[in-house]
Amino acid sequence: MNNQSPAAETLPYLSSAVLDRLAISTPDIVDEIERQISGQRRGEVWCAPKAAVWPGDDRYFMATLGVASVPPVLATKSLVVNPRNAARGLATINSLITLLDAETGLPLALVDGNWVTAKRTAGLSAVAARRMARADSSSVAFIGCGVQARGHLEAFADLFPLREIRAFGRGKSNRDALCEMARSRGLEAIACDTAREAVEDADIVVTTVTLVPEPEPFLDANWLKPGNFTAITDLALPWLPETMHRFDRIVVDDLEQEKKMPKPMVDAALVAGDLTGLVCGDFAGRESAGEATAFVFRGMAVGDLAVAALAYMRAQAAGVVGA
Repeated sequence: MNNQSPAAETLPYLSSAVLDRLAISTPDIVDEIERQISGQRRGEVWCAPKAAVWPGDDRYFMATLGVASVPPVLATKSLVVNPRNAARGLATINSLITLLDAETGLPLALVDGNWVTAKRTAGLSAVAARRMARADSSSVAFIGCGVQARGHLEAFADLFPLREIRAFGRGKSNRDALCEMARSRGLEAIACDTAREAVEDADIVVTTVTLVPEPEPFLDANWLKPGNFTAITDLALPWLPETMHRFDRIVVDDLEQEKKMPKPMVDAALVAGDLTGLVCGDFAGRESAGEATAFVFRGMAVGDLAVAALAYMRAQAAGVVGA
């Protein structure tokens, strides 16, 4: 780690182009997230609950804070969601991660938060999927086809023997781009006209519906087939609450974080536990081939911390940033 503060003009910035060149694999990301989650249980990693501000004008602000012992890094992420950015030719979501030395507090680097957010969100889903999805899952349905869907497609195609995807979303261009991405990986891709058409008979379902403006519930868990695993990144807002009992097991990302939120994502009585408990073996993610399981999450600081710190360490090893 650095032992002196770099001048502001020399503080490294790890852009998405630089991060892509590091070629960090999905298993590497998932393993590191799991390692840092286990570190929380051992008292070696500390994270604050996700903070969010909704000003009431369609924007959404969010921040995460996490600290690790190995490597000794403090990561903070600041994120802005603004649907009006589309008219400006900008991404709807933009964010930045700041890394500090956890011992001295000196700055280490700035990291592209959009890249980390995409990788860690899919990575968190993949951590759950390792334990909750059937190992022979061959089809994935995507409800929402933007950046998060593409990240999940990349991660799940690396971890499961996929043959087919089905895509449903409000934006035709995003849907077509997701289908083209799937075809480039040798998968069959079906653009669906309805959500039900997409999710019926899918082994895995991923919902990444945009939260601004807040969606009206339109997804029915009763459409899901036995044995399905569903990754729900959108607070379960698109799901009809009265149908969530269809799942045999629901896991959330962080029970303590959930207690501090003004509105629960799902009825607490339906929740079997959180991702830390799942990773540490407190309970089984799946007990039979026919169970329908779900991972519902807001986003965890430990995910941002793990991915950003891993990227920084790989950049150091590659000589992209100084030791």
